[in-house]
Amino acid sequence: MKHAILSLLLVGGFLALSSMEASAVVCARGVYRAGCVGTVGAAAVVRRPVVVAPRRVVRPRVYR
Repeated sequence: MKHAILSLLLVGGFLALSSMEASAVVCARGVYRAGCVGTVGAAAVVRRPVVVAPRRVVRPRVYR
């Protein structure tokens, strides 16, 4: 029993003290722009308004 507890404490201590790389990224979308922030830096994207070209509607004539 003593060996099992000792080995579990040893493994738990190793996992607690081992260094892991944190790669957290936070992104948000706003009304005018969207952006992401990470450990290296930040990036922002500006939304452009969508322009739709006018289309011509052609309807077939019905002769009565």
